Amino acid sequence: MAHTLEELVQKQRAADAARAMVEDLRDAYGPPAERGMTGVQSGTYETALRAWRDLARDVQTAVSEYAKETGRPRREIEAEVERAAAEST
Repeated sequence: MAHTLEELVQKQRAADAARAMVEDLRDAYGPPAERGMTGVQSGTYETALRAWRDLARDVQTAVSEYAKETGRPRREIEAEVERAAAEST
């Protein structure tokens, strides 16, 4: 699947937003290992965590595909995408 740099940036922003949600929930509910979460809180946290992992994996896959398609180093593209995503937030 062909990707554009802007698509990669959008994917990175989505993953960053999902990570922020997980961090916000962790701050609100406490660390998961403390087991102080209610059932609903635990479900909400686990759903957010899975979403973050899925989005992060999608970014990594798309960056790898883009690197292969363009012949550019993956590390270079990843840094460019992260910078561009951070600039707009």
